[in-house]
Amino acid sequence: MTGGVRARARVARGIAKAMPAPTSVLFVCLGNICRSPMADAIARHRYPDLRVESAGTAAYHEGETADPRTLDVLQRHGIPYDGRARKVRPSDFEDFDLVLAMDVSNLMNLRRICPEPLRDKVHLVLEPMGAEREVDDPYYGGKDGFDIAFRELDEAIGHWLG
Repeated sequence: MTGGVRARARVARGIAKAMPAPTSVLFVCLGNICRSPMADAIARHRYPDLRVESAGTAAYHEGETADPRTLDVLQRHGIPYDGRARKVRPSDFEDFDLVLAMDVSNLMNLRRICPEPLRDKVHLVLEPMGAEREVDDPYYGGKDGFDIAFRELDEAIGHWLG
């Protein structure tokens, strides 16, 4: 993907919008060890020219590596990841073209701290696949939850960035 602007139509909340192709995206979940690093890794792997990062709305795991189950799913798909958890920073809303939340709770937290003029950058990651669909947090579940999250994120990233 090039850094140039390419208009593309997408449907968000039932309203067709034209949106420039993003050159940077931040994926956000709660602790930044399961869903958002998985999305980060998938996007980096599929779109190496894109600036991609991930963060959490809470600092529970700041500085830690991704959950071993996230790393296992990524490894099974041949996708490397070596990032460390961090908390969302106020500057992220200026620094990224898109800020994609994994669920409504994180979306609401992001919109609460995001400056009003930049709130149109903040969306649910599964938004192109249906209004208010969420990527369930697999942290307290088994391996299947991580596999489901991978499939959902892989598809959604294609909609946003493809």
